[in-house]
Amino acid sequence: MNIEMIEAARRRLNGHLRQTPLLSSPFLDEIAGRKVYIKPECLQHTGSFKARGAWSAISAMEPAVREAGVMAYSSGNHAQGVAWAAAQHGVPSVILMPSDAPALKRANTQALGARVVLYDRETEDREAKGEELARDLNLTLVRPYDEPQVIAGQASVGLEIAEQAAEAGISRADVLVCCGGGGLTSGIALALEAHAPGLRARPVEPEGFEDVARSLDRGEIARNSRMGGSICDAIVTPQPGNLTFPIMQRLCGPGLVVSDDEALYAMAQAFLRLKLVAEPGGAVALAAALCRKDQIEAEAVIAVISGGNVDPVMFTRSLITHAEAV
Repeated sequence: MNIEMIEAARRRLNGHLRQTPLLSSPFLDEIAGRKVYIKPECLQHTGSFKARGAWSAISAMEPAVREAGVMAYSSGNHAQGVAWAAAQHGVPSVILMPSDAPALKRANTQALGARVVLYDRETEDREAKGEELARDLNLTLVRPYDEPQVIAGQASVGLEIAEQAAEAGISRADVLVCCGGGGLTSGIALALEAHAPGLRARPVEPEGFEDVARSLDRGEIARNSRMGGSICDAIVTPQPGNLTFPIMQRLCGPGLVVSDDEALYAMAQAFLRLKLVAEPGGAVALAAALCRKDQIEAEAVIAVISGGNVDPVMFTRSLITHAEAV
């Protein structure tokens, strides 16, 4: 992975993906006790940053390989990103999704033209099953985070942050990133290293599934003991990627961990203060900015809302649970 690959991916994305803005709210600043900026990838095509990596990977394939079709495994956001990018390129896609994935994500993935195959995330190994299915169907597997071209596409978020921060006069800040396997976090970290070295990426995870935070603390990859039980389904992964972890280990600050309830609180605040719809896993970075202020030293934070694909019931739960914020 290098900055040249990242910038090449951004050129392929130009005209196809949205450049999301950098937003702020005095209400969020007051809660956090510092200046808070929001990078709303929930406004991206398919409702999450995953469209970037999917487009990058599929657009980089040899035409003959791409035309045979692509395969992905995902709880929903990568699924939708790959389904959308495949449809835009006019090629078939098959998506392996956990049976407990939110109904909205499954429906959207199918609506984008993908064939959905379900598996049990508690008893089945999605990587092994995905590779087997891709082999049997003669499809190219687009991994959700441990894939160079996927990381390069996600890194375009970091290139935009670097440019937008410079325009806003932000020279030093912690960039809080919702983190599963580390594709977005490592990509942003690489982009910031090259173009905004005063900005430091920090991964944020849900409580009980903080494999990246534990891995960074120990200096080696640590696995989660379970794969279910959090409302933050979008960022629950077995462990950091073999490609992403060394990048995060070299460039990122310590990991941050928030509870499910804090994610719901951040969802409510994003809607009330910025009229943004965030899903639980996509709100953990904002949750850390608002609820982990004693673990942040920088005078400013930039929090990436990584996705907004939330079921109406879960979104309503966030508002009802934190009605006092209204």
